[in-house]
Amino acid sequence: MKAALIMTAVFFYRILCGLCLGISIFAPGFSGSIVAIAMGIYTDILRILSNPFKPLKQNITFCIPFAIGILISSVLFLITFRYLFDTYEKATYLLFVGLIAGNLPVIASEIKRCGFRKRYLIGGICAFAAAIAFGFYAIKVEPIPGVEELTVNWPVTALGGFVGGITALIPGMSVSVVLIIMGIYNHLLHMAESILRLNFTYLIPFGLFCVCAVVGLASASRGIKYIFKKYPGFSYATVIGFMSGSLISVLIQSLQIDDPGFSWPLGIVMLTAGLGVSMLFVILGKKINKSGPE
Repeated sequence: MKAALIMTAVFFYRILCGLCLGISIFAPGFSGSIVAIAMGIYTDILRILSNPFKPLKQNITFCIPFAIGILISSVLFLITFRYLFDTYEKATYLLFVGLIAGNLPVIASEIKRCGFRKRYLIGGICAFAAAIAFGFYAIKVEPIPGVEELTVNWPVTALGGFVGGITALIPGMSVSVVLIIMGIYNHLLHMAESILRLNFTYLIPFGLFCVCAVVGLASASRGIKYIFKKYPGFSYATVIGFMSGSLISVLIQSLQIDDPGFSWPLGIVMLTAGLGVSMLFVILGKKINKSGPE
């Protein structure tokens, strides 16, 4: 009975993980790999991506609840978060600031566990500078106004998927920020919204993006797995640099938004909610991992 309850809890917990992973694909400044690290599933994801067919049945069982969560969050984001961005844009960005900030202690604890070395500062500082640079570039990119008919750039769409797949596995890096820099973020949102409305005009280019993203994930998984296994302390120091830089970039971006409906009480509530949610997932992850689910 207890084992059945634990398995049920694990299943729904993984759906919740999938929800956050799905949001990370669309939400600017939000790193899905950081969520995976915080919830103790990052190494499992790398293991499956580096060798998806061994053991196949176990990998499929592991991935099904994540797929359900990602699908749900993708739909919810396109409906709910687009509404929030349109109505409470600045407050929504502060929500993402809280989500990122709440995960910083997790990475700091990993560095402490590995044993801090001064040379780790090199990776952290370089990663911090890169994240800040990416963020400031993204701030300057003008959003595409209501696009009714898109001219699909097939090579850029394919490259965006491949690069996005690789980026998704690098802790602290935001897939959406990279897609913004490449100039295809709003195009992809428009494609996804069209498909959600059962308009399949852009189904093939969106499918191409998804296939290339999977190829990118599979291609980078072995290398990233090796680096984190061989140089864990340096890797996590680089992660915290990316996270800190992303946090500052998203915060600056949020403060520059001209949002007439914004109020600081609402902003503080959203920021606190982001911190609370990220910390809740950290606690849940530790409890689930202690239970030793199969």
